[in-house]
Order: sequence, then C-alpha cells, then structure tokens
Amino acid sequence: MLDLETRELRYFVTIAEELHFRRAAERLGMAQPPLSRAIARLERRLGVQLLERNRRGVRLTDAGSVLLGEARKALDAVSAAAELTRRAGTSRQPLILATKAGASHELLQRLLEAVASEHGPGHIEVRLCEVGEQAELLRSGATDVAIMHSPVDDLVGFDTVDLCTEDQVVIVPAAHPLARRNEVTLAELQNDDSVPLARWPRLDGTYPKGPGPEVRTQSQIAQLVALGKALLVIPASSRAWQWPEHAAVPVTDAPRVTTLLAWPAGSHSTAIAEFVRVASGLGDPLRQTLRSSQGDTSR
Repeated sequence: MLDLETRELRYFVTIAEELHFRRAAERLGMAQPPLSRAIARLERRLGVQLLERNRRGVRLTDAGSVLLGEARKALDAVSAAAELTRRAGTSRQPLILATKAGASHELLQRLLEAVASEHGPGHIEVRLCEVGEQAELLRSGATDVAIMHSPVDDLVGFDTVDLCTEDQVVIVPAAHPLARRNEVTLAELQNDDSVPLARWPRLDGTYPKGPGPEVRTQSQIAQLVALGKALLVIPASSRAWQWPEHAAVPVTDAPRVTTLLAWPAGSHSTAIAEFVRVASGLGDPLRQTLRSSQGDTSR
C-alpha cells in the first residue's frame, strides 16, 4: 500500500488552490525549488501527472482533481484526530457548538437554556462563524456540533436531526418602496433594477452570476442593505440581527429552510448524543414560537 505524507498532501493542496508555485511556496513559508521537487516526487510515486504546467500557468489534471478532494478529506481527518484526542485528555471540556452569527437566534437561546437547566451553564461553548464555515469546523474537530440549514449548507459526512422549518423574508432598506409591502415574490426581487439581490457563495466557494455584490459575512450584507446597495433573502428567524435601517418582508414563493443540528457521522460521543436528545425535544415549542414571530408584521 502506497503511503502518503500529510506534508506532501498539504503542499499539493496549497498549489492546487493557488495554481501558482511561487504563491504556494510563499503561503507555505518555503522556497519554490524544494516545493517543485516534492510535487515531482509525489507524481513519480503515484505514477500519474497531477498538474499541467505551461507558460499560462498551472492547472489540475483529472487525477489532480481527484487527489485534491481526497487530500482535503485526509487532512481534515488528521486534524480532527489530533484535536479530538487533545480535548479528550482535558477534563471537563465543554461541548463546542458552531452557528452562523445572527442565525437561528431564538433556537440557540432556547437550546442553551435547556442544556443549562440539565447540565449547568458551562456545558456548552458557542463558536460564532460566517456563512459556510460550520462544515469545515466539524470536519477538523474544532467543533462538536453545529446549527446548519438545508438546503443551503454542506451536510456531506454528517448525521443530522431536523429542528424546525420556516419561511423566508427579504431584508430591504427601510426607505425602499418594498418596505411598505406585506409580501413580495422572488420574481419581483429579481426584476428590481433599483437594488440587486446579494450573492452568497455556493458550496464550492464560487458565486452565482448576477448584478448583486458578492458577500460572505453578516457585517458586509448588513452595511450594504443599510446603504441601499443590496437586498437579502434569509430565514425569517434570522431577522433578529436586522438594523433599524432595515425592513423585513415575507417572500411568498421562496423555498422553505430547515434548521438542523449536525455532527460527524458515526460519532460515539455520549456528550453529543445527550446534546442531540435535548435539542430534539425543542422541536414543537420552537415551531410554535416561529409561527408567532412570523405572524408579527412589525418592521
């Protein structure tokens, strides 16, 4: 069986992400010649060409694309093994929960209260992150469980339990004509020439085409909406973070979003199992809370 070193996998992934040997070497903190030699040795050992190099730059071969996906999984697994082992050797480590900042605010509050009533207030540590970061945090072992959303988040390799499903709203500038509406449709938002919809990254990190600004963080989009530069469609419960300069309007035909709890598939952690049990018991009360809050038409 051919052994691969984490060091050479890390070298290859960096080059594959940069598609430039000099930039990859700078990112790795090493000189370019030994990096080039390491990749050449890796190609010889595997018996395939991983990268095509020409005057226009570097591109992945089909074999290189396969190794990139598998290498990322392997490096995540090694990182997770180290992190979980370290944490297991430390007594009374809190369970780490990742969630997007501003998302599922009422659910998170109820969940922390329910866990604290059974295990004490220090049982859970909340790690706030930006869009799409929960999956990486789970795979690296940096977090134990995460609040995520279907169909927008990357759920590959995780076990999940649904917590609630809700409608979506559009966040618009308070002075925008749509702010006075009781409801809108996606077609109306897409055809609005005055303010475009913001573009969030897909699961692979690329952005859909469109006139709207590319955004990745909550602070970016909040500022852009307040300035009248973008609109944002989000789950209704996430409107908890909206500013006074914003207004929320229900979008009647937007796909419904399911909030769920995710954790590494096949986990044998009793702490995670207990946390999932508590979270699962919040379903019905939370759904009632969401229905009540969505019925509130205040801006």
